[in-house]
Amino acid sequence: MNKKLPEAEQLKVDSRFLRGTILEGLADELTGAISEDDTKLTKFHGTYMQDYRDLRDERRRQKLEPLYSFMVRLRLPGGVLNSAQWLGLDDIADECSNGTLRLTTRQTFQYHEVYKNNLALLMQRTVALGLDTKGACGDVNRNVVTNVNPHESKAHKAVHKAAQEISDHLCWQSNAYAEIWLGEKCVYQAGQNEEPFYGDRYLPRKFKIAIAIPPHNDADIFANDIGLIAIIENGELLGFNVSVGGGMGMTYGETKTFPRLGNVVGFVTPDQVVKTCESIVAIQRDFGDRETRPHARFKYTIDDNGLDWFRDQFAKYHGEPLQDAKPFELTSNGDRFGWVQGDDGMHHLTLYVHSGRIADTDELQLRTAMREIAKVHTGEFRITCNQNLIIANISDAAKPSIEKLVTQYQLDDGSRRPALRLNAMACVALPTCALAMAESERYLPEFLGKLEVIMADAGLPEKLINIRMTGCPNGCARPYLGEIALTGKAVGRYNLFLGADFSGQRLNRLYLENVDETTILNTLRPLIEQFAKERTNEEHFGDFLVRKNIVEAERTPVMMHEAKIAI
Repeated sequence: MNKKLPEAEQLKVDSRFLRGTILEGLADELTGAISEDDTKLTKFHGTYMQDYRDLRDERRRQKLEPLYSFMVRLRLPGGVLNSAQWLGLDDIADECSNGTLRLTTRQTFQYHEVYKNNLALLMQRTVALGLDTKGACGDVNRNVVTNVNPHESKAHKAVHKAAQEISDHLCWQSNAYAEIWLGEKCVYQAGQNEEPFYGDRYLPRKFKIAIAIPPHNDADIFANDIGLIAIIENGELLGFNVSVGGGMGMTYGETKTFPRLGNVVGFVTPDQVVKTCESIVAIQRDFGDRETRPHARFKYTIDDNGLDWFRDQFAKYHGEPLQDAKPFELTSNGDRFGWVQGDDGMHHLTLYVHSGRIADTDELQLRTAMREIAKVHTGEFRITCNQNLIIANISDAAKPSIEKLVTQYQLDDGSRRPALRLNAMACVALPTCALAMAESERYLPEFLGKLEVIMADAGLPEKLINIRMTGCPNGCARPYLGEIALTGKAVGRYNLFLGADFSGQRLNRLYLENVDETTILNTLRPLIEQFAKERTNEEHFGDFLVRKNIVEAERTPVMMHEAKIAI
C-alpha cells in the first residue's frame, strides 16, 4: 500500500505540472482571489496572492471580501537588464500594478498590488521584454544572485555568465507557464513527464544559490543553500569554492527551525559549476524532508546527515568528488556607492535606494529620474543584493549626460544617505505580506532616524553598521546577519538580535525578546556609547560586542570547516 503523501506534496503531484485550476480561477470574475491550492501553485509562476491588510477591518464592516491583489517577482539572474527592459518594466508598473518598482534582496524586481485581471497582462508584457517570472518563488531553484557588477573585469563577466547558465539550467520546464499566462495551446498529456529534472514533486522547499567575488560578500553567500566563492588569480577565474546548507528562515517557538550559515566543502572549476549545482540540487530533491515542511530546507538535510554524508552523495551524483577548497578572504557585505571604473575603462555608478523602492515622492523623484536616465543610457542597470541600483557600463563620452541627470534629480546627494542607511535593509511586511507580524519597510526610516541621533551623540555619525529589519522571523532581509537586527513579533514589538560580523560570516544572537521601540533604543544607546569609547581602530560594532562578551560568538559552520581560509 502506497503511503499517503503530505498535503503540500500531493498538491504538486496532482497539479498537472503546475497547472492546477489556475486558468479557471483567473476567469472567475466574482472574486479577486483564487483558490488556496492555486495560490500555492502560482508561487512557482512567480506570484503570491496577498490582501491589503490596512483595509481588512473596513472592508469587513462593509461586508466586502478582503482587497486581494498579487505580488509578482521576476527571474533576473545576476540582476542585470538593459535600458529598453527598464523602460518596459517601468511602463508595466503603471499599467498593471501600483506605480512603483521594488528592488529585492535577490537582485530582481517585485510588483505590488497587481489585481487578478492584470496578472496575465503583466506576464505577457514581461515575456515580451525577454524576461519571465518562472521560479522566482515556489519549491524550485530561485533567482541566482551574484557580485554586483559584471563589467568590472573579465573575471566578473565570467561569474555573471555562470549565474545565468545556472539559472537557465535549473529553471522549471513545464508548459504550464506558456499555457496559463501566454495563451499558448499546450495540451497536457497524462503520463508525460514535463519536468525531466524536478519530476512531478519538484523540490521539498525553495532553493537559493549565490556567487561572491572576494573580498566582497555583497550577496551574503553563506545564507544560501549553495554559495559559490569565485577564486581569481591574476585576473583569471580559476573556479569556485562551494558552500552548502545556508538559510535564514525560522519559526518562533519551533526549536528545530533555525538560521544556518553554509559549510565550505570544496572547489570546482568553471566548466563544472553548472553540473555541480545540478548535483547538489538533486541531492536535496531526493533526500530533503518532504514529511515536515518547516524542516524541508537543504540546511536541515545537511545538518541532519553531516558533511561526510554530503561528500559521499556528491561524489555519487556528480561522478567525482569535490577538490580541496582554496584560500579566500571576505571583508564586507555592503555595496560600494559612487563611481567605479572597470578594467576596460567603463564607468559604473552605485545609487542608494531606500528599501529598494523605486517611486516618486515629494522628497525624491526617483522613478522619474531613472526613466529619464534609461532613455539615454546605452549600458545596463544592475540590482544589488542590498536593494540598491547600479547604472552600469557607461562610456567616457556618455558619462557627462548621466552625471547631469544624476545631479538634476539629486540621486547621489550624500545628505540623502547617512551612514546607517547605507547597509540597512527591510522586507516589505505590512500592509501586504500575509506573514508580517509587525511593520518593517514603513517603519525602518523612523527607527533609523532615532538611531542616528544616538550615533551622533556618541560621536559616530559616519560609522557603518549592518542593520536588518523584518516583519516576521523569516529571512527576506537576511536579518540573522545584521549587527543589529529586529524581527517582528507583534505590532510595535520586535526581537532584538546583536553580534553578526560585517562580512556575513557570523550569525547574530537573540539579545532581547518581544520588546518595544523604547526598550530597544534604551538598550542600544549604552552599547553604542561604550563602542564609541572602547572600540579598536576600524573595529565593527558586531565584533566589538563579541570581543567584550556582551554577545556570545556564534560558532558558525563557515568557521568550523577544515579548509585553511582567512576570515
